[in-house]
Amino acid sequence: MSLYRDEGVVLRTQKLGEADRIVTLLTKRTGKVRGVAKGVRRTTSRFGARLEPFTHVDLQLHVGRTLDVVTQAETIHPYGEALAHDYPRYTAGSAMLETADRLTQGEKEPALKQFLLLVGGLRTLADGSHEARLVLDAYFLRSLAVAGYAPALQECARCRADTVRAFAIVAGGAVCGTCRPAGAAVPAEETLALMTALLRGDWTAADASQSRHRAECSGLVAAYLQWHLEHGIRSLRHVEREPAR
Repeated sequence: MSLYRDEGVVLRTQKLGEADRIVTLLTKRTGKVRGVAKGVRRTTSRFGARLEPFTHVDLQLHVGRTLDVVTQAETIHPYGEALAHDYPRYTAGSAMLETADRLTQGEKEPALKQFLLLVGGLRTLADGSHEARLVLDAYFLRSLAVAGYAPALQECARCRADTVRAFAIVAGGAVCGTCRPAGAAVPAEETLALMTALLRGDWTAADASQSRHRAECSGLVAAYLQWHLEHGIRSLRHVEREPAR
């Protein structure tokens, strides 16, 4: 029996049979892993509560024919406890988990940077140090950058001119007046500055932003993310109901 140990974040779960559960995790060294946690839906389970979405866990698994089997699980950080009673933070966290799942499509392909971004995003959400939607947008932008899809924000995505007039998703971000395609959005300068601050981790500038610029930023970031994923993020439907603060 081939055993291995790793730490990971539980992205989602699904029922299997009467008492088991399939757990999808993004792990530090192995990448995305799908494993069977046997008997965890029984009230007598030793580690059922440790394998819930948002939980950062230390795991031992053994390699199976189709799915690996979780044999041990110890909680490192129960981020779900801090998020469960705060709707904006819970829905933002749910969108993070769904995005991490979509951006790491191949199983057992190392994705250390994506793992570290997810853990950092959940930690920041849980400690409440910044507005939930700002944290989510920062996570979206940084995870896209790691995946190779960082939007151009300070120069034209097509000709590299340093004067930008619009934001075109299909062009790769900000564009100048000459390269601007039909239908491109024309965000405020402050909105593009906020996106730049979030991508860089400049929280002083991000926290000082105004509500209207945050709302405009969120719309652009969500559209850009979902265009590159070629699929909608279901959790965003709930996040976007929250008014900008």
